[in-house]
Amino acid sequence: MRVLFVCLGNICRSPTAEGMFRRLLDERGLAHRVQVDSCGIGDWHVGKAPDPRTREAAARRGVDLSALRARQLAADDFGRFDYLLAMDHDNLAAMRALAPSETDAHLGLFLDFAGLSDRAVPDPYYGGEQGFEEVLDLVEQGVLGLLAEIEVRLESRP
Repeated sequence: MRVLFVCLGNICRSPTAEGMFRRLLDERGLAHRVQVDSCGIGDWHVGKAPDPRTREAAARRGVDLSALRARQLAADDFGRFDYLLAMDHDNLAAMRALAPSETDAHLGLFLDFAGLSDRAVPDPYYGGEQGFEEVLDLVEQGVLGLLAEIEVRLESRP
């Protein structure tokens, strides 16, 4: 099973989701069965670490993002990942525009897995510290819901 989290620049929301999901998979003993990555629609931050405010907020909750580096969504991602999960509607629209018609991957909004259908994870980049905390709260709900679905899918696989 392979999961890709997608936001605009891959320095705030999607690396937060990647880090939190990795930690959850480690805690549940599933890291060897689920591959996780994150990327951005744009190329502005390629090769850079997540925003320092993102790293600090995540660290306060026990999530280490220091090894992550931004990358841009690539055409081959649609064949490599089972789930490509956008943090907001604009990211989802950009993914759908780039997706080949023959992809079998699930393209959708990340927070649909939190029971928050049609809701976006707000971009905290231009705001204050509270925005990063809100992202963490929403991401935590999303990764728990996503894991529940993936666990069901993994049970049906040999």
